[in-house]
Amino acid sequence: MRLETLAIHAGGEYDPATGAVTPPIHLATTFRHGPAAERIAGYEYQREGNPTNDRLRAAVAALEGAATAITCASGMAAITVLLESLRPGARILIPDDCYAGLRLLAVEFLPERGAQVVRLDMTDLPAVTAACQGGVDLIWVETPSNPMMKVSDIAALAELAHAHGALLVADNTFASPVLQQPLALGADIVMHSTTKYFGGHSDVLGGALAFAREDDFARAVAHRLHITGATLAPFSAWLTLRGCRSLPARMALHCANAKALAEFLTAQPQVEAVHYPGLASHPAHALAMRQMRQGGGMLSVQLKGGREAALGVAGALRIFTNATSLGGCESLVEHRASVEGPQPVTPQNLLRVSVGLEHIDDLIADFAQALKA
Repeated sequence: MRLETLAIHAGGEYDPATGAVTPPIHLATTFRHGPAAERIAGYEYQREGNPTNDRLRAAVAALEGAATAITCASGMAAITVLLESLRPGARILIPDDCYAGLRLLAVEFLPERGAQVVRLDMTDLPAVTAACQGGVDLIWVETPSNPMMKVSDIAALAELAHAHGALLVADNTFASPVLQQPLALGADIVMHSTTKYFGGHSDVLGGALAFAREDDFARAVAHRLHITGATLAPFSAWLTLRGCRSLPARMALHCANAKALAEFLTAQPQVEAVHYPGLASHPAHALAMRQMRQGGGMLSVQLKGGREAALGVAGALRIFTNATSLGGCESLVEHRASVEGPQPVTPQNLLRVSVGLEHIDDLIADFAQALKA
């Protein structure tokens, strides 16, 4: 079954009780059981299992080609429950360019568990190889990366991780399973902020982990989620499951619009650099096209003139909304350095752009007028 068909039907089976074609929402927090806690219908309490959440988990697993999946209250909840399931004192390699939440978790909280976190360029395989010599439990790859759009070789990193007895985890949020399937390239676990492309409408928070194997570690992570409680609410699961149905169609337009906008921006004299894997000028374009189906809906642009120039363009845009997050129908722009806290690592002249589903001529015209403002 092809992915476009899976996206509509995985987890979307008709309701046997009513024949409803769209999945129902089960909001119950508790379920009837027998006198000795016998589970009559397989459920006991919402935090540990819910029919709507189970449908979404089945859909995520099917789309990523996973053995099993769990869903969490947010992308950060998924990241946290996974990394806190490692042994105390674990050694973790994370990208130098990555989601700020992961970077802050590594700096502020993981050391409390004795974790050793090393940040390095995941596109530099010799550097990653050298870092592994000190022992490693988990390698985290984010590709394309946030916000510099670096592309890392998932298959090569998986081979390297496994040679050192480590797990490879891939953050697939930017690409989505429509464009990239890390498990098929050798990754062990895939992480998603389902808030983004899975939800697709900027109205539901969530996260997911998809596991290549339903092994002891996958069960340990699921158990930790159950006990610590950062589970996804049924209504959020239902909204995300609804988003799955249109994910391939939306991604096609996101990609087409992003590529056209990236090509336009590349030709503008006010622009210092455009970072988009779908451009032939991207340093890892060939790799991106091997492991991704298209270039994605995200890009970043660096303006000549530094921070003030970037803020000037962001402030002059009329269709693009200045807002955090990505993957919704509407186009967003964000000056990442301004939202990364007191010690930003993103260049001050960079704008991260989530290209939405508006008409591409309107999006290009908006940037054209903003660059001249």
